[in-house]
Amino acid sequence: MVPRLYVNIDHVATLRQQRGTQYPDPVVAAGLCELAGADGITVHLREDRRHIQERDVRLLRQTVRGTFNLEMAATDEMLAIAVDVRPDFCTLVPEKRAERTTEGGLNVTPGGAGDLALGRVIAGLRAAGIAVSLFIDPDPDVVARSQQLGATTVELHTGYYCDAAPRSPDATRQLARLEGAARAAGTLGLRLGAGHGLDYANVA
Repeated sequence: MVPRLYVNIDHVATLRQQRGTQYPDPVVAAGLCELAGADGITVHLREDRRHIQERDVRLLRQTVRGTFNLEMAATDEMLAIAVDVRPDFCTLVPEKRAERTTEGGLNVTPGGAGDLALGRVIAGLRAAGIAVSLFIDPDPDVVARSQQLGATTVELHTGYYCDAAPRSPDATRQLARLEGAARAAGTLGLRLGAGHGLDYANVA
């Protein structure tokens, strides 16, 4: 499968919200990313609306020419928005009010606190014809559980690798974890994504 680059533009919106103005506009930024060759655009509509706003999501659905990926929590509110907007796919992610950015993958433990909500939202998205991805830690067991829940794609959390010192033993261990989870996803026939903290230095 040919690798594809989806650019997350959340923090263009962070600058706008901090300034209290209408610019910089993430919708304009998305267009520039696509002109530069991006295959898709990712935004996270948080429950607290700290950066991306619902207005952005609706305009992006109208203007993004490539793949539009909406990251969201597994809540009824977000499910309703997604079903109305119809992104190309939705990536379900964990959310904590106090975090600055997503800190880890979803808890997909059977019977866990979010298990019922995840199953309900995944079923609702799939019923609406929206493909579902889960943002997970790089663990083969978590990959398998994601498939059981109905995900068609998994996005592996690369933050542990990106936070490790370059070319350190820890970075080597974290890369091996990612490779193992990626192989598990391929064996199960899941589409695969990877993200969080990737930049020019750590993907070279």
